[in-house]
Amino acid sequence: MKTALRGALLAATVLAACGPAVAEDVTLTIESWRNDDLSIWQETIIPAFEAKHPGIKLVFAPVAPTQYNAALNAKLEGGTAGDLITCRPFDGSLDLYAKGYLAKLNDLPALENFSEVARSAWTTDDGSATFCVPMAAVIHGFIYNKDAFAEVGVEVPSTQAEFMDVLARLKDEGSYVPMAMGTLDQWEAATMAYQNIGPMYWKGEEGRKALIAGTAKMTDPEWVKPLEVIAGWKPYLGDGFEAQAYADSQNLFTLGRAAIFPAGSWEISGFKRDADFELGAFPPPLPAAGDKCYISDHNDIAIGLNAASPNADAARTFLEWMGTKEFAELYSNSLPGFFSLSSHEITLDDPLANEFVSWRKSCDSTIRSAAQILSRGTPNLWSQMWGVAANVVNGTQSPADAAAEMQAGLAAWYEPQKN
Repeated sequence: MKTALRGALLAATVLAACGPAVAEDVTLTIESWRNDDLSIWQETIIPAFEAKHPGIKLVFAPVAPTQYNAALNAKLEGGTAGDLITCRPFDGSLDLYAKGYLAKLNDLPALENFSEVARSAWTTDDGSATFCVPMAAVIHGFIYNKDAFAEVGVEVPSTQAEFMDVLARLKDEGSYVPMAMGTLDQWEAATMAYQNIGPMYWKGEEGRKALIAGTAKMTDPEWVKPLEVIAGWKPYLGDGFEAQAYADSQNLFTLGRAAIFPAGSWEISGFKRDADFELGAFPPPLPAAGDKCYISDHNDIAIGLNAASPNADAARTFLEWMGTKEFAELYSNSLPGFFSLSSHEITLDDPLANEFVSWRKSCDSTIRSAAQILSRGTPNLWSQMWGVAANVVNGTQSPADAAAEMQAGLAAWYEPQKN
């Protein structure tokens, strides 16, 4: 009898020591394609979150970018996906929401810290639901070799006329290819050229939304003019630029053989690593002095909640933390060139990153014009932009014909543009 009682007491003691199941840590798994970010999450972001949120553990579980979509869809369909889903911008994530895989987050207070433009890549067309918390954007502009500018005696341009004068003087001096950009990959001409300077002419969100509404057409002057501008770049891109791939352009610049690189801010870390000269940056030149400034500040990455997560409350705690200034500074400093989309004023350690992000104070932000809605049909407007932008720079298609081709393609399937 005594032995049985002693055993019962021991069992009760052991169970009490274990505590109730609800006291155990909750572990959240984050699905992502950014496998190059693994150390940043493990060494910086996760420790910062867990220090302030005891009881919630994070596991960052990325796969290769090219495998992410297929792997994520298989997991979601099989009910094995993680609690938090890293969201690509626009239609891919919108499709996941439409299928019920991503939870609606409208009641999340953190979303108040993000503008309409910041949320646009992860909001339904009618604006009724936001399903991912914006994390970062990339900004377009021009990165330049400060040593080359000093050697040739040219200043940073602020207007289109000044920009063309700088290119001409660099070419005349002869020590540098004025600008490193090729057209072999096509997307480079569309992204680093047309979408880089274009917002200055179509007035950012005003023009982009007019195209979606059908009140503007690709053949309007504000859409043709930036094609005319990039057509003027041809003499300054160096011999054989038509056969020059994106990686070739990067190498040409970082080896110090070209003075200017039409860039995205994602280049910052790699250029700082590979270049042995001082780097500077300037925003897209104004069409004329005194004009309003617009920049392509393109939504790149966000995180949403798996609608089937058994840990939704803990996951929402993490998503709420993503809307804080602390997260914005941690992420933006860990990945220079990937800028928080939140409205917080943050301090960046990297001078070049600070230069890019400072343009938000003086310029209106917009996203790439074909990213939302306009590339859902056939022909795909974004794919068309690749081809025609490269043709225009190569001199094989006129800006007017390029614009007409894009307009005809859009009108072929997009109802607001059919009239």
